This record gives sequence, C-alpha cells and structure tokens, in this order.
Amino acid sequence: IIIIMAALSKILAGSQFNKTNSAIAVAAVAAIYWASTRRGKKKAANGSRKLPDVPLVIGEQGDKKEKAAVDGVFFRRIFQILRILVPSFFSAEVGYILLIAAMLLARTYCDVWMIQNGTLIESAIIGRSIPLFKKYLFSFIYAMPAISLVNNLLKFGLNELKLRFRTRLSNYLYSQYLRGFTYYKMTNLDNRIANADQLLTQDVERFCNSVVDLYSNLSKPIVDIVIYVKKLTDSIGAQGPAYMLGYLMVSGLILTRLRRPIGKMTVQEQRYEGEYRFVNSRLITNSEEIAFYQGNQREKATIEVSFQKLVEHLRTFIVFRFSMGFVDNIIAKYFATVVGYLVVSRPFLNLAHPRHQHSSHSELLEDYYKSGRMLVMMAQAIGRIVLAGREMTRLAGFTARVTELMKVLGDLNKGKYERTMVSAQNKDSVESDVPLIPGSGKIVEQDHIIRFEHVPLVTPNGDVLVNDLTFEVKSGVNVLVCGPNGCGKSSLFRILGELWPLFGGTLTKPSNRKLFYVPQRPYMTLGTLRDQVIYPDTAQDMKKKGFTDEQLLGHLKEVQLENILEREGGWDAVQDWMDVLSGGEKQRMAMARLFYHKPQFAILDECTSAVSVDVEGYIYNHCREVGITLFTVSHRKSLWTHHEFYLHMDGRGSFEFKPISDDTVEFGS
Repeated sequence: IIIIMAALSKILAGSQFNKTNSAIAVAAVAAIYWASTRRGKKKAANGSRKLPDVPLVIGEQGDKKEKAAVDGVFFRRIFQILRILVPSFFSAEVGYILLIAAMLLARTYCDVWMIQNGTLIESAIIGRSIPLFKKYLFSFIYAMPAISLVNNLLKFGLNELKLRFRTRLSNYLYSQYLRGFTYYKMTNLDNRIANADQLLTQDVERFCNSVVDLYSNLSKPIVDIVIYVKKLTDSIGAQGPAYMLGYLMVSGLILTRLRRPIGKMTVQEQRYEGEYRFVNSRLITNSEEIAFYQGNQREKATIEVSFQKLVEHLRTFIVFRFSMGFVDNIIAKYFATVVGYLVVSRPFLNLAHPRHQHSSHSELLEDYYKSGRMLVMMAQAIGRIVLAGREMTRLAGFTARVTELMKVLGDLNKGKYERTMVSAQNKDSVESDVPLIPGSGKIVEQDHIIRFEHVPLVTPNGDVLVNDLTFEVKSGVNVLVCGPNGCGKSSLFRILGELWPLFGGTLTKPSNRKLFYVPQRPYMTLGTLRDQVIYPDTAQDMKKKGFTDEQLLGHLKEVQLENILEREGGWDAVQDWMDVLSGGEKQRMAMARLFYHKPQFAILDECTSAVSVDVEGYIYNHCREVGITLFTVSHRKSLWTHHEFYLHMDGRGSFEFKPISDDTVEFGS
C-alpha cells in the first residue's frame, strides 16, 4: 500500500497530468481500495486469536428494521420532531434560526464584497496606483471587525441552537419516559428498544447536531447560489447559471440514489454502540457476582465479541464512505468546476459575443477574474449542496431512531406494548381458559381493601402462573405470601403495583400512593441522609407535609438506626449510600422510609433477611401499631406470628388462602 501511495503521489506531482497519468491514478486508487479490504478480510480470517462464540441476546424485537432513507417517510418524521424543537413562531429557537439566516446572508455579502474589493486591490497593484491601493486596502482593514463579528455570531447561533434543540427534545422525551411506570415498562414489558439510555443521550445529541449542521450547510449554499445567480446573470447572462443549476439537480439525484445505504448503516451503528455500552455497564453493575464466580475471562469474551461486531460494522462503513467520497469528489467538486469553466468561458471564447467586442485586455482580465471567482464560488456552493445530501442521509438514520423511541413511548403511555409471547406449544405453564389480552382486566380504587376477583396471574410474555386468583384482604389483616421460586409471588406484587398489565378479572385496591413496596435490596438514592428516609419525596415535599428532622430521627430510632446520624455527619451529609450502608442498615433504612410514608398497605419482599430476629419482631409490631397492613414474602418461621392469613402458591397453578391457626403447618426455616 505504501509503494502504491508513493507512486500515486509521484504521478500527481508531475508537471503534466495527462490521460495516461489519470488512468494510472484511478488504477492506483482502486489498488489501494482492494488491498485495504483484502487485508481486513485476511486479518479477520487469520487473526492471532479467534474469539469464542458468545451468543448475545441483545436487540430489538424481531428482525424488523426501521427504514432510513431520504424519502417521504423521512420528511414526515423530521417535521414531526421539528414541531417539538420549534413549538411556536415566537419561541427563542425561531429567533436563533433567523439570526443564523441573517448571519449566513451577511457572510455571503461579505464574500461578494471581498471578491470585488480584492479585484480592485489587485487592479491597483497591476496599475501601479498607490492611492487606489491604499484606499481599497484600508477599506479591507476597516471591514475586518465586522466580518469577524459576522463569522463568530454565526458560530454562536449554531452552538446555541444545537443546545436549545437538545434541551427541547430531551425534556419532551424524558417527560414521556418518566411518566408513570413507562421507564419500567420499556425495559421489562416491551422489547422493541434494547438501549433506551443510548437513544436518550447520544442519539438525541447527534440528531440535534446533525439537523442544525444540515440547516447551516444547506442555507449558506442556497443563499450563495441565489446571490451569485443574480450577479452572474447580470454579467454573463442567465444561460450559464441555468446550466449550473441543471447540473445540481442531475448530480443530486444520482448521489442521493447511491447514498441510500448510509441511513441504514447509521441506524445499525447506533445499535451496535448501544449494545457495546450495555455489556460494559452490566460488568460494572454485577462486578461483585462476576468476581465471586471468577468470570472475568467469560465477560472479557462477551465484551470482545460485542466490540468486534461494532468494529466490523464501522470498518464496512469506512470502506463505503471511502467509495462514496471518491464518487462525491468527482461529481460534486471536479465536474462542477468543469461545468463552471465551460459556462464562464462562453462569452470570452465566442468572438462574436456582444459583451466584449470592444473590451481591452485589462477589461477582459478584470471581468473574467470577477465572473470567474463568482462562478467558482457558485460551483463550490452547488458542490456543498450535493455533499449535504450525504449528511441528510445520515440524519435520516438518527431520525428513524428518535421517532422509533417516540412511537414506543407513546404506545406505552397508552397502555400498549409489544413483546414476544410464550407459544402454547412450547410453554410449560398453566393452560388458560380464556384468551389472554393485556389490559383487559379492571382496576377499581378503594381504600382499606385489596380484592382479587378471578384475576389470572400472567407474566407480560403470556406465561400463566395462576389461572384464577380470588381472595380479599382488609386493612388490619396481615398476609404471609409463600411458595416455591417461580410460583408467582413477585408477579402478584407487580400486578398489585400496576407494573404489569391485568389480563382479566377485577382488582380492587387503594391508589398507588397508599401502597408501598420494600424489596430485599432497597434502593438508596443520590443525595443526603435525609433523602434516604423520605425518598421519593424531596426536602420541600417533607416540609409541605409538616415533617421535621426530629420526627425523621424518631423513625430511625424505631428501626434502631439512630447512631448513623452522628456517624455520617448529620442529615445533610452526602455519601454513596449504596456503598456506605451495610446490607442490614439498608434494609432498616427502607423500613424507616416505610414508617415515614405510613401507607395503608406495605409489601415486604424478604426485606428483613439481613436483620436480626429481635429487631425484625420490633419492626413488625410497630407496623401494626401505626396501622400499616402487611403483605410479606419471607421464609422465616418467626414471622408467622405477625400475620393472620397466608397465601400459598404451589407453582403448578393452584393456590390456597387460609387463616393462620394453631394447626397450620408453617413453611420456612
């Protein structure tokens, strides 16, 4: 490759670049292309170490791929997003769009003025006129601050518009993503989008940058073309600029057709980037478990496979862009220049043309220089428009990704989701007597009661755990939920919390604000020690409810955690609480959080497994004293005494809901 490059540079450096040299140059470029692709394939086939076959089940549902091309669908999508980015005509974004347009127009006029002034300076030099030289040179010096201001105002407007577009779109998407339980449903119920974080961060940023850059890259050349067409029409006639515009249309259609794969490849690139980030984040999230298993080599293989997929796609993309760049340069730059020379030469080479029948040599030179410079600038503007089609095709890929996210968010907020369902032939679950339709059940809000009436316990993918669940619990009656793993204990609570859809029957329950869930591994939020007790409330919410720090300290005393206040430095101490607090302290902190919120019903999912039996007993007694009715999942026999009923599911579709008596056989240890 180095030898070929050296030969090519020698050819290009020659004094004559004739047809033979041109053919050799094309052959050299082709040889470079062939050598680089063959080298990549050979390296992949005979690599020093073959990566293990690691299956990655990461991706969107099915094999459906969003179409990404510059067509009617793309323009409908982009206008849909633009309504979010520019909400009204009187918004600040419109002001920045107009500022950019004004600066682009001003910069074009600056370019035209500099061409004319530069021509006058050179004419003064050739004419040996010192007064004229000083006059036009000082005119240029005086104009420099204004020209610099125009250029920097343009950059400022572009950067500010990118930021405002990103702010608008991010606020809109997060308002949809964090509405209700949509963030949970996207990950756990719907499998159309695999990496929402990638879409919400990188893809949104790249889309906003791309759309603003495209606006700038299209607006400036269009303004240039309009101004230069007018100027050139006055000097060389309308026929010349018409030829240039005709070439723009023809070359644009050809290149748009050739660039179609760029949109699809952009979408695929973002998917692979998201997958690569996902496997890295999994390693961080599960580092302790992986370390215990000594699974570093397996995780390394998984990351390498994901990275290799990304690298192979990027290499394919690079080769395609190299090929398109070669064609782009010829069509958009060099042929456009050839057309420009043909157009500008017509009035000069045609001796019968009336424009220059009586012109002197210096007048011919000055007119040719001015017209030629303008025509070159117009040719460059046409080339930039043609090349902007490449960015538009890439923008189509980002647009497809963002609109796909918007569609899924809209569906989830309407209660619709798409997921691969368990087929009746392959599943070992309970047979359902009625068709399973997500959301077909009825939820009735009523205080101080939880009632399941003929509710099928079904997972989001259609796996039936219990065909017909019916029982009733009133406030003051604690229930112990037991059964083997996979029988449906957690599924029951997800349906009760409205995280999963209801596939039938009627569920009567208080509103979600009056239900509280305490998991085995409590979530510790970012913030102060106070925030850990009052989560998800803020300090302002706490004050509105009339709570004080003394009352919060009382809740810590109720779970025997008051020493943590002095140990960590007070209520306003900020720490990484997931690491600072031990497992037992986090569970007791979650119980203090429960006492702060004081709901009608609480779901305790093995939430005292790291707490001693005596502290656990005190916590359960206090729940009864303050009127919190409990649904408890636990394998400890010591907890049976704190409950009046038990709900046992056997994992084969059957359940029993009975009062706890002296004759009840206690499960657990």
